[in-house]
Amino acid sequence: MATNTLVLNSPPGGNFLSGLGAPAIMLMMLAMIVLPLPPMALDLLFTVSIALSIMVLMASVYATRPLDFGVFPTVLLLATLMRLALNVASTRVVLINGHTGTGSAGRVIEAFGEFVVGGSYAVGLVLFTILVVINFVVVTKGATRVSEVTARFTLDAMPGKQMAIDADLNAGLISQDAALERRERVTRESDFYGAMDGASKFVRGDAVAGILILFINILGGFAIGTLQHGLDASTAAQNYVLLTIGDGLVAQIPSMLLSTATAIIVTRVSGEQDMSAEVSKQLTDNPKVLYVASGIIGAMGLVPGMPNLVFLSIATLLGVAGYLRTQEGIQPEVIEAAPEPDAKPKSNELSWDDVSNLDQIGLEVGYRLIPLVDAGQGGDLLSRIKGVRKKLSQELGFLVDSVHIRDNLDLGPNKYRISIHGVSMGEGEVIPDRELAINPGQVFGNVDGIATKDPTFGLDALWISPSQRDAAQTAGYTVVDSSTVIATHLSQLLKNNAAKLVGQDDVQQLLERLKQSAPKLVENLVPGTMSLADVTRVVHNLLDEGVPIRDMRTIAETLSIHRGLENNPDELTAQVRVALGPSIFQSVTGMAAELPVMVLDPQLEQMMSSAVQSNQGVIEPNLLDTMVKGIGEAAGKMEAEGASPVLLVSGIIRGFLSKLLRGRMSNFYILAYEEIPGDKNIRVVTTVGGQN
Repeated sequence: MATNTLVLNSPPGGNFLSGLGAPAIMLMMLAMIVLPLPPMALDLLFTVSIALSIMVLMASVYATRPLDFGVFPTVLLLATLMRLALNVASTRVVLINGHTGTGSAGRVIEAFGEFVVGGSYAVGLVLFTILVVINFVVVTKGATRVSEVTARFTLDAMPGKQMAIDADLNAGLISQDAALERRERVTRESDFYGAMDGASKFVRGDAVAGILILFINILGGFAIGTLQHGLDASTAAQNYVLLTIGDGLVAQIPSMLLSTATAIIVTRVSGEQDMSAEVSKQLTDNPKVLYVASGIIGAMGLVPGMPNLVFLSIATLLGVAGYLRTQEGIQPEVIEAAPEPDAKPKSNELSWDDVSNLDQIGLEVGYRLIPLVDAGQGGDLLSRIKGVRKKLSQELGFLVDSVHIRDNLDLGPNKYRISIHGVSMGEGEVIPDRELAINPGQVFGNVDGIATKDPTFGLDALWISPSQRDAAQTAGYTVVDSSTVIATHLSQLLKNNAAKLVGQDDVQQLLERLKQSAPKLVENLVPGTMSLADVTRVVHNLLDEGVPIRDMRTIAETLSIHRGLENNPDELTAQVRVALGPSIFQSVTGMAAELPVMVLDPQLEQMMSSAVQSNQGVIEPNLLDTMVKGIGEAAGKMEAEGASPVLLVSGIIRGFLSKLLRGRMSNFYILAYEEIPGDKNIRVVTTVGGQN
């Protein structure tokens, strides 16, 4: 039975009313500047200005992180312009109608002039001066400086944060979508703090404008009252100065609220709690703080002449709060019950169960690293390793076996060891309660920490405390935690030793999967054309040279076509590489149509080709050493220019050079001329000669 679904789409103008906010505010500001407003309208607009400032302040306090209030710079600008336009409108009313009395500019200004300052313009001037000093000298100036420093540090930290995201993505710790989301967050963070750096200048300019408007209104009002309306000096001062003070106070209170909101936003540290919760937790989390404060206040309360009741009451409250916090931190002691004796009789005979099997992939950790593995203690190493296995399986084209993790008391407490088939492939040492700041090659500034080497790539690094993470990223370091260090090391070792992870059973599984879509191809290949062992040897050769085996169909078809090569796995591997040429080219240079390469001197290449073909020619060791040295120098030059080092040679000697240089250089590619796709171009960067 067919089902009809009715979809209601919003009309193109559905959001028309919601988009009128900003234009309406701009029109209202123009109206306030150009048109004379009645006192009732001034009362309404002043109340709206104060309410808006309070809302902005509360939104700043309760935002869980600064980016949650990302529209703050725009709101700050609009609120500031609205208040300045309101100052212009109120100034017009005060100067025109001020001679009629203090109620001529509305009840709000009159209330601030009469009630707040007690009807004394001298008190009003002093109070206004104090508010301006607090707002301009303390809050606004501090917020401006913090905005400048935060914006600069945030922009400087962007490369380090981007590298940390790339490192997590390459290690399989996050997905592509998560990486895009984190990159977008970093970009929005830099845009936000850059905008806040400019918005803080509006706040400071608003404070200066408030001072100038006050003095201009006092002088102008006094002159208009005495010269134009014939008031005596005392009456003119009483009317105009009180109205001006009331107007200034009405404007300064929203200005101070917005300045405070700006200071709160730019001094916040990103987190998942609102500011009130953070302040409450960090001030009262340590009972010692409460006890010491209680003791000091109590001692002051015992001094003769002090308000003893007030001081001793506060001291008692602080002491009680400290006691309650101490009781919350006490956990009941848990005594583990002794294990019950095994009721089963023990056999003294040996069996095959006593012979332990070697783990294909093993990870041994010292006792201090056990919490990294235990999810109950907050450890995330198991999830990181699962991400590594998933990413490598997708990249290499076969299922990477599970990693068996066990503790080893023979290792140091902070050390770990990675093994394949029982053979140690790498070791490292991490500090669980610290993070590793890796120097990618160029950093700015110094960061305190314990000097070390990155166990994966051997880069200079520092073990730093988690509180230094932002400072290290700002300085250009790539900062990762201990679990990421181990997972990245494991990922690199598994990638370098991928051939050791694939056996004949794994190749058979790959062929069985291929058989579902190409049954005849698999039947003709094994056992018709080749043995399973020979196919496995070709797969090992490809993985040893860093070529994934995702395209198993092309590999099988190529082996079937070139079965007349007497099943020589090395020659068959060369033919498979030619068939996989487009994939290899793309893995080296991406989507670029041109590949920068280095080549050998023609005479040297001809000499080596003759030696390899004859199987009797001997290449002088000094000549080989000189050639390897020259290739290394050329590779370093290409890396410095931002290109992947690629050596392009004839297919006859490619395999020989691959075995010769394998393990000596990282991220180094050796391609044959036949492997370059016909629609791609090469550009020779340098020629390596056999002799200096």
